[in-house]
Amino acid sequence: MTAPLRVLRRLAAAVGIAACVAVSAGAGSLVVAGPAAAQSSSIVVEGNRRVDAETIRSYFGSGPYTAAKIDEAWKALYATGLFSDVQVTQSGGRIIVRVSENEVINKVAFEGNKKIKDEVLAGEVQSKPRGTLSKATVQADTQRIIEVYRRSGRMNVRVNPVTIDRGNGRVDLVFEINEGDKLGVADIKFVGNKAFSDWKLKDVISTTTTNWLSFLKSTDVYDPDRVNSDQELLRRFYLKNGYADFRILAATAELDPAGKGYIITFTLDEGDQYKFGKVDVVSNIRDVPADSLRGVVRAQEGQVYNADMVEKSVENLTIEVSKNGYAFAQVRPRGDRDFEAKKINVLFVVEEGPRVYIERIDIRGNTRTRDWVIRREFDLGEGDAYNRVLVDRAERRLRNLGYFKTVKISTEPGSAPDRVILVVDVEDQPTGEFAVSGGYSTSDGLIAEVSLGEKNFLGRGQYVKVSGSWGQNSQGAEFSFTEPYFLGYRLAAGVDLYWKETQPTSYTSYATNMLGGGFRFGLPITDEVTLALRYNLYQREISICDQSTYPLAYQQALCYESTSWAVRQAAQEGSTITSVLGYTLSFNGLDNNQNPTQGLYAELKQDLAGLGGDVNFFRTTADVRHYTPLVYGDAVLILRGQAGYVDSWGDSSSMMNNFFMGPNLVRGFAPSGIGPRDVAPCAKSNFGTPAYFNCLDNTTTALGGTLYWGVSAEVQFPLAFLPKDIGLKMAVFADAGSVYDYNGPTTFDNVLNYNGNNYYGNPNIVNCGTTGYTTKNATGNVCVADENVVRSSIGASLIWQSPFGPLRFDYAWALSKADYDQIQEFRFSGGTRF
Repeated sequence: MTAPLRVLRRLAAAVGIAACVAVSAGAGSLVVAGPAAAQSSSIVVEGNRRVDAETIRSYFGSGPYTAAKIDEAWKALYATGLFSDVQVTQSGGRIIVRVSENEVINKVAFEGNKKIKDEVLAGEVQSKPRGTLSKATVQADTQRIIEVYRRSGRMNVRVNPVTIDRGNGRVDLVFEINEGDKLGVADIKFVGNKAFSDWKLKDVISTTTTNWLSFLKSTDVYDPDRVNSDQELLRRFYLKNGYADFRILAATAELDPAGKGYIITFTLDEGDQYKFGKVDVVSNIRDVPADSLRGVVRAQEGQVYNADMVEKSVENLTIEVSKNGYAFAQVRPRGDRDFEAKKINVLFVVEEGPRVYIERIDIRGNTRTRDWVIRREFDLGEGDAYNRVLVDRAERRLRNLGYFKTVKISTEPGSAPDRVILVVDVEDQPTGEFAVSGGYSTSDGLIAEVSLGEKNFLGRGQYVKVSGSWGQNSQGAEFSFTEPYFLGYRLAAGVDLYWKETQPTSYTSYATNMLGGGFRFGLPITDEVTLALRYNLYQREISICDQSTYPLAYQQALCYESTSWAVRQAAQEGSTITSVLGYTLSFNGLDNNQNPTQGLYAELKQDLAGLGGDVNFFRTTADVRHYTPLVYGDAVLILRGQAGYVDSWGDSSSMMNNFFMGPNLVRGFAPSGIGPRDVAPCAKSNFGTPAYFNCLDNTTTALGGTLYWGVSAEVQFPLAFLPKDIGLKMAVFADAGSVYDYNGPTTFDNVLNYNGNNYYGNPNIVNCGTTGYTTKNATGNVCVADENVVRSSIGASLIWQSPFGPLRFDYAWALSKADYDQIQEFRFSGGTRF
């Protein structure tokens, strides 16, 4: 409002006369009325076609109509977006409102767009069908479309909005788009990095370079927001590795002179690497001694300084003090650098904080996920003491769920100075997955899988998956359901149903059919330690010499008579029921679960079968893996140790309870190629002359062992002459291990022949001394070769994290083995999901 207008209003009010001043205001105008009043019936509306006159009058309310009230109504009418012009005048005691209505959008269309679908663009613009046409909104929509294209690397996009008159106040809004060519990231450079190579730092950031795989990704285009995020990733990476003085001096993007894309350059100042010096805790709370808190501090003197460990220590101390009844306590870390010794002394100061309570928790933006799914990730609730550390922890948990595209927790003032309102802003994202997987391995052959899963079932945070697989040598189906908060506690509970069938291969002489189900519970003890309980009940059946493979009677007979008696015994038992209860205690200190480069993972599993069913055994296995970065973080040393023991008793001492090991223990050996084997020649043929030959066409049969151990060392390193995005790595490895101690029977009195009749007098007792192998037993239906010798190998691998799934090629040379072990020098495995 101009100064002359305000003067005129004051003069009119001062002399107490009616005044009418028309003021130009853009496309419209308003009237300023003095004390004289007009009745509602004297408001005349002109020019309206779709908007009812009474609706327009309602903005003026009831009289008297002062200048301020008319001015407010005029602004409110403009703010509706329904009118392109509003004029308010006074004539003869009447208020006249002349309006020009905005045109209505009949439809919104996009032309010329090939790389981005109409559905995506429609979700970005604010102009909608059946809405009013606003020039300001159309201009904003145009800029938004340009921004969407620029984020996909098309910096030369042109967008021209056009309206097509459809009559009767309706128009079609068309955005004509010239997409232009795509400009990706031609190169990423780092300046000033000495501790870590370019290759390693490219692995830290999310931006990638353009290459022949670019059609499968979108991270190879220049995005200023992504570059800003990359700077934060670099900062956290260096702080995690001891570089407390790390700075990013500049992050620039320049167009390649050849016009092939952008060159992004990060200029770094790494500073020196620090270690933790003295780490201590000081408590200013009288009833909480520092000695009771030091045990939860993660940072330790002598370790490489790690900002994540400081943050975790603050969190642990805050929770520990809260358990003692001090919910308002605050923990502040104080760092004191020793520049000469390159150490940082850290002192955690515990003190009482301001008494602030959470008045309420407001959740916004969750269109699908239930409120209570979000609230249960908080360790505090409405009415509890406000604690920023616990709020940050909840924010991390919500991000890690994978349900939301964005998560942000902020605070707003409450109804009193000691009250705050927590505002949780989230944006749901798709959580369903439909996958078709395919792969091949030298042991399983070709295999395909179709699966349908949902991580946030019905917005309740539950996980559901149904899958089916088919392969050359195996088929199966599985259903899985997981409730992450069973009975309202942080206890994951799930149920599984499964069916799997395998066919005989060159490594196993029998087929299996398994049908079962189970329950499981997962309880996180700490952030790294998890206890998982499980119970499974399944039926398993072993079969040999299937008629589809051996259609003729004599073929079945020869197959049967050439099969190990231990396998015949397992097949003759028919269907067996196994009822097994077990647990897994695991520790996960890895820096990344998908592609670890540092940390320790260890697990202990124990299972007890015999709570009903036909099978009795007690089985223990352990697996430990340690990852250490080498050579500026590019290479990774992986050390692994594993071991297991199983003890069967009663009538269930079948070979099927044993451990069957191969390349999963020592590479260079065939599946089930390590450990005890039946080397007995087969029995006298019932079709003529005695024919002594090894079972399964001159091969021996794996019996499995009750003990195994294995160690391995592997160094993985990138191929520096190839772009990082290709995902190729090499590895060299050395493995050693053994499987031994077959404790099953060697003589089987009740095994039937191929006709289903008894062997009278068990004529197939073999003199094991004639086999040419050292055996545990001198005579029997099976001759058990079981030597506790170290099997070892060395080799090299090619690992490709391809767009079609992980692929691995191993070639190994066996250095030591038992005479009866089976060798497989080359092994390939891989699969895809699309």
